[in-house]
Amino acid sequence: MTTKTATIELTEAGFDEALVAHPRLVVDFWAPWCGPCRAVAPVLEAVALEQAGQVVVGKVNVDEQPALAARFSIRSIPTLLFFKNGVPVDTVIGAVPRPEIDKRLAALDD
Repeated sequence: MTTKTATIELTEAGFDEALVAHPRLVVDFWAPWCGPCRAVAPVLEAVALEQAGQVVVGKVNVDEQPALAARFSIRSIPTLLFFKNGVPVDTVIGAVPRPEIDKRLAALDD
């Protein structure tokens, strides 16, 4: 059984198209075995639900998509990359509290 999620799964094959399709995109580089990744996942799901139509949250499983992780020099997970109009404009490494994520998202509007 699969659960419905507000986030989108990103792969190497569709990543560049997602950058074009979503002007405000947050990409979570994560892995299922990563405790901090599991801790931040519900926060990102809430962001995706509450800001649907304004921000898209994409998830990249670094075990399944190592080339994408390498492309963005991901060395620690979770790593959140904030994209505006296809360009990475901010990075957060580690599980951070919701107010910090909200602050970074607000900066995408500038």
